[in-house]
Amino acid sequence: MSTRAHDLLALGQSVWLDFIRRGSLVSGEFDRQVRDDGVVGVTSNPTIFQQAIAKSSDYDGALAAGVARGLAAEPLFELLAIEDIQMACDRLRSTWERSDGLDGRVSIEVSPRLAHDTAGTLAAAKRLHAAVARPNVMVKIPATSEGLPAIASALAAGICINVTLIFSLARYREVMEAYLTGLEQRLAAGGTLGELRSVASFFVSRVDSKVDAAIEQRAAALSEAAQKRELESLRGQAAVANARIAYAAFEEVFGGERFARLSSRGARVQRPLWASTSTKNPAYRDVLYVEELIGPDTVNTMPPQTLAAFNDHGVAEVRIRRDLDRARALFRRLPELGVPIDALIGQLEDEGVKAFAKSYDELLEAIESRRREMVAGGGAKA
Repeated sequence: MSTRAHDLLALGQSVWLDFIRRGSLVSGEFDRQVRDDGVVGVTSNPTIFQQAIAKSSDYDGALAAGVARGLAAEPLFELLAIEDIQMACDRLRSTWERSDGLDGRVSIEVSPRLAHDTAGTLAAAKRLHAAVARPNVMVKIPATSEGLPAIASALAAGICINVTLIFSLARYREVMEAYLTGLEQRLAAGGTLGELRSVASFFVSRVDSKVDAAIEQRAAALSEAAQKRELESLRGQAAVANARIAYAAFEEVFGGERFARLSSRGARVQRPLWASTSTKNPAYRDVLYVEELIGPDTVNTMPPQTLAAFNDHGVAEVRIRRDLDRARALFRRLPELGVPIDALIGQLEDEGVKAFAKSYDELLEAIESRRREMVAGGGAKA
């Protein structure tokens, strides 16, 4: 069965599912999505696990087993998450083999509590990589200033990394620098590069949510009608423009001499991964952040509803290089109209880290509450 998502693969873009849940893995639904819907990878994050574990009964048996072992809170969560990641890795092992390691990848994220702890992040990445013990696992590390050296060191140690929570163009360049540095460190230590894969998760929809709100606020304060109309006409454009400029930077860096030297030693490009691609504003096309960002050497990680929508009515054609001059002009014009787009996008990293930390804390609280219920009910030891 061929779908529009399969057409994306032919255009150089991989579809990874931005969702994981025990029930889907056990029931065969995940296998069906891989077989029929064009899914060739999986990403997870604290919010996804919070919704899966805290809001379903899928994990009751595994929770009881973990509680019986004396686990609580974070170790108990990691047990459940690692089991899910291992199952998904095993389901995608043949995809990983057929694609020579390009796809068939499953991502697990270090604790968001470590977002500003370089040493703690690196230690967690090594521990999770060893615990999952699957060749097609990727460890997610956020692109904070403290995360960047951990990313380079983890790559140097031979761990495949999904760099997450990238919003700004300046930070994205730092992420690519960390990737190249990690490869160079690995080579210098006598390691090989061919087995290393990495993606850079560049978040999309949150940019429009942030910038659109600022546009509306600024437009409401303007008295000059022409400027007001111009500003209102720019809503819904910032996210795609940001991603297109990022892709141009990707082509520049990985088309340059520094990467060419690494490529001659077996290195692969660090693919941009478009994350947060469900449309938040119902006024926008529901597959906006899929259709406008299709291009070679990219990944789009979609939640199930966005994947279903694209397979139903999406248009599969390369658009990522379109209107690049217009995208750059937008970044010049918005500040002139009183909307500081770079500063606004810069705020999203901290907001993203805090949002994931909040989901993580809520998840651990829910797990701990259920652990106490099990212990009180006599079903497990304290």
